[in-house]
Amino acid sequence: MIVTRRFPRHLLLAFGLRVFGIAALWATVVFAAYVYGGLSFLKVPYLPIATIGTAVAFYMGFKNNSAYDRFWEGRKIWGGIVNSSRTWATAVTSYVDPTQTTDRTHATQRELVYRHLAWVNALRLQLRKTSRFHHKPSVSTKRRLESHADLMRNDWDKELAPFLDAEELTQVSARANPATHLLQRQGRELAELVEAGRLDMFRQLELMSVIEELYALQGKCERIKNTPFPRQYAEFSSIFVRVFVFLLPFGMLDVFVEGEGAALDVANGVLMILASGLVGWVFLTMEGIGDSSEDPFERSMNDVPMNALSRTIEIDLREMLGETELPEKEPAAGFILY
Repeated sequence: MIVTRRFPRHLLLAFGLRVFGIAALWATVVFAAYVYGGLSFLKVPYLPIATIGTAVAFYMGFKNNSAYDRFWEGRKIWGGIVNSSRTWATAVTSYVDPTQTTDRTHATQRELVYRHLAWVNALRLQLRKTSRFHHKPSVSTKRRLESHADLMRNDWDKELAPFLDAEELTQVSARANPATHLLQRQGRELAELVEAGRLDMFRQLELMSVIEELYALQGKCERIKNTPFPRQYAEFSSIFVRVFVFLLPFGMLDVFVEGEGAALDVANGVLMILASGLVGWVFLTMEGIGDSSEDPFERSMNDVPMNALSRTIEIDLREMLGETELPEKEPAAGFILY
């Protein structure tokens, strides 16, 4: 997630100049073919092309709103994980052996809270296990992923080892869905505490309702992750934009250029090229914004900052246990918070 108030100028220039250059270059080819190639039929009325542009803008707006909804739903889900995590730690420290302050009590509470932290990180890693950025990424994306590899914290054993003993970590890692297994283990642990008389049944039900909520939040994340943005919307939006940008210079000839032949006003031709490049840049940039927002659990700079949220949960819950040696908040990698 980009955390600076202003969109980074170097990204704006890098992407904007490339897109503007492509659109302007195509407009230059069309203008040259019309003026020096004598292809007078290239000039077409601007009104039909403007009508196409209006339709494309409406379609693209629908797509972008839907893509943003996916991102915002992902962020709300992780906000729910933060809240439910705090509820879990509060309930554990209040309900398990409520009248005892022994080392055994603290060890049990710590085990339940740390296993929950393992669940948070396991879910984060599962959501990033497969990514469209793994397959033929752009040069800039590949360079960013390589330079930020440490900050992305995607090493499974390294991330879960602080919260689980070696035996449980091995068992969890062998599961197809480790996060689900960890929540199941929490439920079994609660049942054992009830049998041992260290947790009453009413409080067990309260804690199980938190586990139920965690399952629901995990399922919502998996729904977004495993259901791609409908390709008929995404692909046809991209196709329509490119068709419009392709046709745009032909209509711009009708607006800026009068007459035929090499005696045409070159200044008007330059204006036609600049206008075509600018309009093309706007439409292609809007298309790119929607495309970058449709998958909130990838490894993009526009994703939900799961690393930072996981670290926030860890700090809060370990502090509830009375620990003082806490990790630092997740640092931003320049303007990106993962």
